[in-house]
Amino acid sequence: MDVEEILEGYERMIGRVPPKVAARIDLMRERDPVALDRLETLRAQFLDPDTLDQKTVQLIAFAILLVQTSNAAGNHARAALRAGATPKELIDTVHIAFLFRGLAAANHAGEILADVFAATEQADP
Repeated sequence: MDVEEILEGYERMIGRVPPKVAARIDLMRERDPVALDRLETLRAQFLDPDTLDQKTVQLIAFAILLVQTSNAAGNHARAALRAGATPKELIDTVHIAFLFRGLAAANHAGEILADVFAATEQADP
């Protein structure tokens, strides 16, 4: 998998290449291109399973990252919307994350979704 193909995959999934991802790709392209290829091939394979649609995959990733209070949750919220999720489905996913992480996940989701929803509303005419 070449770097352009990797970057295009992020663009399709999220609508952009997140800065941390871009930095990792740049570093690995220079230092360990074989590992970059292996990592990205595995990532692409696992995020596109035969048995789950992209909306479901992205909602699961969003929930997992919320429970970890990772900022990467925002990338997967965007990807879920691009895959057809509704704002209500994202909120319902937050409720599930709350059950397993509590207010930390819900508060984190509040910050993330405020940005995601604002960006989505600005993009829609």
